[in-house]
Amino acid sequence: MAGDPGTAPPRDTAAALLADARETVAEWIEEGIDAWEPLPSAAGTPAPTPEPAAAPGLDSPPASERFELRAEPAREAPSDLPGVAPWGADPTLEQVREELGDCQRCGLCEGRRQIVFGDGNPDADILFVGEGPGEQEDKSGLPFVGRAGELLTQMIEKGIEIPRSSVYICNIVKCRPPKNRTPLPPEVNACRPFLDGQIDAVKPKVIVALGKPATSLLLGRDVAITRIRGSWQEYRGIPLMPTLHPAYVLRQYTPENRRSVWEDLKSALARSRE
Repeated sequence: MAGDPGTAPPRDTAAALLADARETVAEWIEEGIDAWEPLPSAAGTPAPTPEPAAAPGLDSPPASERFELRAEPAREAPSDLPGVAPWGADPTLEQVREELGDCQRCGLCEGRRQIVFGDGNPDADILFVGEGPGEQEDKSGLPFVGRAGELLTQMIEKGIEIPRSSVYICNIVKCRPPKNRTPLPPEVNACRPFLDGQIDAVKPKVIVALGKPATSLLLGRDVAITRIRGSWQEYRGIPLMPTLHPAYVLRQYTPENRRSVWEDLKSALARSRE
């Protein structure tokens, strides 16, 4: 009987639910999420813990078992960061780093080993922005030094044939999120002035946004990086090239993805030399 809760859904409905679930998992992979917390069930008991996200195309949990990231409560904005940045309109990286100090502005400070500020040429023509430090970055204090960092270095040095030391590399947030999860809005908001300060200090001719979170933040809207990559955008008057995050390329190591990033970086290099 139609509407009987014990009756299986029609074939087209089940197919639509599965397609939706697969798309959700693909977005998780795109964002680099490898951990999340279940929402409480209606009865007040914890919902079952899901298995780690599978690659697109594999069976995914039904819609009734989806999980969402649990947001942390926002902390008060620091009183020393009013609307006008304390370092002025023409800062140096040293001034921005000094103002950041031993930052306690969000909950990420509680689990970090050290702050990962940025690295590279302070007068770089190309500035790369990633999502946040990983485990190796948290240990070393330098951005992009793990497996994804090694691939990024190859993209720069072998792909477009310039030294990594000639560019500047930083992240949206300067402390490692637990289990490399996507930074939460309060964490992003706390670090945003310092990212803008780094951009103001370096004055790059081109910004390369690595992955969905960095691109979404800089453009002020949620994007699908596989759709927007390779298309020129703009951030505060600076040309911005969205491309795939090296961690995503490592997970989806296909000739198509490697070629896409190579083409994006070639375009960014050519634009920076205009």
